[in-house]
Amino acid sequence: MRVVSDFTKDGIKITLFDWNNKYLLKFEAGGMEQTFKIAALDVTDESDLEELTQGTFFDQVKERFDEMNQSLQKALKNF
Repeated sequence: MRVVSDFTKDGIKITLFDWNNKYLLKFEAGGMEQTFKIAALDVTDESDLEELTQGTFFDQVKERFDEMNQSLQKALKNF
């Protein structure tokens, strides 16, 4: 597995890996993570994947982290 790029945006660590004819796009916030696998054949250039770290897709990733955090906090209250 090769790290293609690694940066932080809006408090979310974003890492792009090249692995087994796939790209793995991993978002990490606190103890949570979301990973998306993208076939290498679906991408013309690695730089195209940077578009997924902006706009609507990235907004949805942030919303999902909020939902995940709320779910976890709710579950922890029940202990």
